[in-house]
Amino acid sequence: MSERSLTIGESDKFVFEKAVITEDNVRALDSLHAWIVVCGSFLLLMVTVGTTNSFGVYLQEYQHEFPTTPKSTLTWIGSLQFGGMCFFGVFAGVLVERFDSRLVVLGGSVGAGAALLISSACTSPAALIITQGVLFGAFGSCILIPTISMPSQWMEKYRALATGIAVAGGSIGGLWMSFATRAMNTQLGYHWSLRINGFMVIAAGCAFSPLMRKRVIVPKRDKIIDFCALSNGKFVLLFVSSLFAAGGYYAPYYYMPPYVESVLKQEGWSANISSILNAGSIVGRVVIGLLADYLGPLNSLLLSSALSTIAVLVLWLPFKSLGTLIASAVIFGFCSGSLVSLIPVITANLFGIKRLSSTIGLLFISYTIGSFVCSPVAGSLLDKYGHGTDYTWTIVYAGLFFAIASCTLLVLRITIERSPFRKV
Repeated sequence: MSERSLTIGESDKFVFEKAVITEDNVRALDSLHAWIVVCGSFLLLMVTVGTTNSFGVYLQEYQHEFPTTPKSTLTWIGSLQFGGMCFFGVFAGVLVERFDSRLVVLGGSVGAGAALLISSACTSPAALIITQGVLFGAFGSCILIPTISMPSQWMEKYRALATGIAVAGGSIGGLWMSFATRAMNTQLGYHWSLRINGFMVIAAGCAFSPLMRKRVIVPKRDKIIDFCALSNGKFVLLFVSSLFAAGGYYAPYYYMPPYVESVLKQEGWSANISSILNAGSIVGRVVIGLLADYLGPLNSLLLSSALSTIAVLVLWLPFKSLGTLIASAVIFGFCSGSLVSLIPVITANLFGIKRLSSTIGLLFISYTIGSFVCSPVAGSLLDKYGHGTDYTWTIVYAGLFFAIASCTLLVLRITIERSPFRKV
């Protein structure tokens, strides 16, 4: 075994440490094995993030099952799924650094699947919030953080493309799981949908966790969680932009499906809109990932964030027609997916790959704050000011979050490189 020092810029010293890499792993960079790792990440994210992306279908069932419960309360289930993955991601990142990442993924898969199995026996919104929300999110973080960071460890030349392909698994999962869940809810009831979903997560973890092997091994730190990254100006700007982008990210996924039926009176279109969002995200994460390898990941993310803002505030807000809603869903799905796929690449480029799992875990706390602030508040605006049918203030609220994220990314871009034609 030889030692190699992987270094980054002097301004980003908080990850400036020596990493140990085996010669076999060095030869595996950008190799066939690296693409197999990407494939494993893709499949694991397909069933895990796909579960959160298809929550809008469950939300409709819960609105019928618990008619006296406010929508804002039921929305907490989905918010805690995604927010829990991100909040507990900081701990999952530490586990990946200190233990075998394959065992971390396997344990997370069994725990997340068990959470869905337990939730199938729940009969109250509070119990669903704890099981389908908190528990699934906590264990899901042990799947999300390793799988989303592995492509950057194993790939260099096509890092953005590889990460985009891996993260596209979540959108593909949301695409087919939306239809599958809707069909199972109709034929079997949502209790059995949750059970089948749980067994799928466990099976995927058992099958594909062996592929989640770390390439970079770093020495253990005395601090369990190191918050010194928060003293880095670039990290803070990336953190703030991620917070606001995450705040607006899930609102269309949660509220476009019920909007198309309750406002546009298009029966049976809820699953279609959910699938359009996910289909656009599938293509977007791969295409934008490919472009990011040539234009630069930060440039690509800034452009995507600006277009997402336009999709919400310019298309969805003023027009109440099925055609413009579909156009908004396609553009938003295509562009917004880069929030998830490009952030790990930008993090690796700015701060190095040695502590990538823990750095991403710390960064993903911003996703937790954003999702907790936006989705439940958006639901409250719908209940209080929209009386459950007028989505105007909910749409404005989500759109403003993306607008602020775009402005913050622009500041970060100018801080790193003032020339608009440089690859960043």
